[in-house]
Amino acid sequence: MKRKFLFLILITSYFYGVSQESEKDSITYLKEVIIYNPGKIDKTLGITETTIIREKAFQNHSPIDVASSINQISGVYLLSGALNTNRITIRGVGARTPFGTDKLRLYFQGIPVTNGTGFSTIEAFDLENLASIEVVKGPKATAYGTNLGGAILLKTKERDSKGTLFANNFTLGSYGLLKDNFSFDHTTDHLTLNLRYNHLDTDGYRENNSFKRDGLLLNASMKLSSKSSLAVLANYIDYTAQIPSSLGITDFTENPRQAAFTWNQAQGFETNKYSLLGLSYTLKFSPKLENTTSLFYTYLDHYEARPFNILDEFTNGYGFRTQFNGNFRYNDRTGFYLFGGELYKDEYNWKTFENLYRDNNGNGSLQGDQLSENKEYRRQFNAFATVSIPFTNRFNMQLGVNVNKTVYDFRDLFNTGDTNKSARRNFDLIVMPGMDLIYRFWKGSQVYANISRGFSNPGLEETLTPEGVINPEITQEKGMNYEIGTKMLLANNKLWLSLALFRMHIDDLLVAQRVGEDQFIGKNAGSTRHQGLELDLNYTIDLSSKLQMTPFASYTLSDHKFVDFVDGNNDYSGNPLTGVPKNRINLGLRINHTKGFYWNTTYQYVDAIPLTDANSLSSEPYNLLNTRLGYKKELVTNLQISLDLGINNIFNVNYAQSVLINALSFGGSEPRYYYPGNDRNFYASLGLNYQL
Repeated sequence: MKRKFLFLILITSYFYGVSQESEKDSITYLKEVIIYNPGKIDKTLGITETTIIREKAFQNHSPIDVASSINQISGVYLLSGALNTNRITIRGVGARTPFGTDKLRLYFQGIPVTNGTGFSTIEAFDLENLASIEVVKGPKATAYGTNLGGAILLKTKERDSKGTLFANNFTLGSYGLLKDNFSFDHTTDHLTLNLRYNHLDTDGYRENNSFKRDGLLLNASMKLSSKSSLAVLANYIDYTAQIPSSLGITDFTENPRQAAFTWNQAQGFETNKYSLLGLSYTLKFSPKLENTTSLFYTYLDHYEARPFNILDEFTNGYGFRTQFNGNFRYNDRTGFYLFGGELYKDEYNWKTFENLYRDNNGNGSLQGDQLSENKEYRRQFNAFATVSIPFTNRFNMQLGVNVNKTVYDFRDLFNTGDTNKSARRNFDLIVMPGMDLIYRFWKGSQVYANISRGFSNPGLEETLTPEGVINPEITQEKGMNYEIGTKMLLANNKLWLSLALFRMHIDDLLVAQRVGEDQFIGKNAGSTRHQGLELDLNYTIDLSSKLQMTPFASYTLSDHKFVDFVDGNNDYSGNPLTGVPKNRINLGLRINHTKGFYWNTTYQYVDAIPLTDANSLSSEPYNLLNTRLGYKKELVTNLQISLDLGINNIFNVNYAQSVLINALSFGGSEPRYYYPGNDRNFYASLGLNYQL
């Protein structure tokens, strides 16, 4: 009863007032949800609706808290078991993935960084290097792969003003947190150069939970002529992370700081070296047509010691992306079009070995005999085209299509003769059309509708049986998305509202069924219905000429169900989709003073999450309150100092920041469903900014 009363108070507060920050802008309508300031129109997306959070929104939370920053977006939920264990779900898509993020496309500076089977690693990027995170919910982004979950576009910080800038932000906090981010920017009429180094070191909240990361980012662009430019991108990350893994309910309740027993005994860990190189060339053929072509290469070296075995793998990936943008006149109005293609190929090599940690005198993992050696060649090609037609000054229609071709070629390099399991899987060509309609009432206010088709490729575990043989029966998930919504700027651009209603029906549901501690088998097990409501409100209040208050909020209603799902002798049809909370609320208040002071306070409510397909067990709902104070001041000409202090989980709530679904028990132990979130913790940051 108490929780229901609290929930009612939150809903009431939510409708009373919300926001993050609004600013008058010259655009005639919102093509994006603005958590902070409207940005430039992205012709790649056209009139497709997106959500953007910008750098000021990141300041609501700790500089290492990617989860809380992303979870400010309605319809998007990031479950974080640790800094290196993240799973992003969009409108419930990807919620059944055992580990990691799939069923969406991740782009960094316009370059695809999702691997050949659809997995993305958000932890490979430092939050302090980002200017914005843009999210396309559902398969609406014709030019970005039309995955059922959608697409996430990461963009780095860029300076508009000329000159040279040195900046450094140093953070200390609980659990031995030490983080430093140094940047060098140099901008002229023809050259933009940004170089960043970041270091992160923390012992973590739990046992066997340390995380150490170093990263280097280079982003440069050169104007070659009035019609052409060249951009270079290089990102390198090297991190080592211990793995505490998940806990059963007893351990989670009594001592959430402990690591899972076998993972603690094995001192489980992973090391990752990740490199991304990209080269982009833009040529403007005429005022009506331009092209951007990118070449890219990625490399991942991953070593992971688990209690059941040791995984040693590396992946080489490469590809290109080309896109033509143009505009045309239609009834004395300007329409635009784009077309292009994207090829991504990678070569995934992996071996497994025995883990002899039991024979290592308490010193943790010890590599033993080799158990397997495999290689898989993976290739994805996307061709896309979009045209936006302005029928009137207020009414636009956009038509788009994406065509995908995926091939997996698996090689067994360990077994010979009849025991060799090499196989090839060539998926059928799949066509995904989409249509957007938008009608603008007045500046910044509109209604829109979308109909689009999307798909998701099976991941590695879903393509292979536990014996390592490619499953010839597995096929891609396919779904239709229907969405209507409105965006409004009211009260002299001080009140902003966004409302979306959607429904998506997914057939050939991919299910990764766990049959062992590290064994899964994939199958197409039925269909799901994803439907819900997403509401965002922002309101800016000028308390005085020097003081501004901006309350903000987002609310997500997720009514996702299995429509047709029979697993063996069990019929789960009609049950709620596992891994998704039905209600989520994010509330916050930001206070700014012209003297450089700000105070951000955020509140998050997460409803119970179904943990089993049978709907027999759910996680407990939880409430979190965080706060952050900051102050900026110019000490002398061109030298600025900033100080930030933050407290997370003020009321010291014991909660699960991530969960596993359908967890099994081994050796008579409890099923391990829960990844504990951090208890009350503190951080402080000191920043220096010097401009020449």
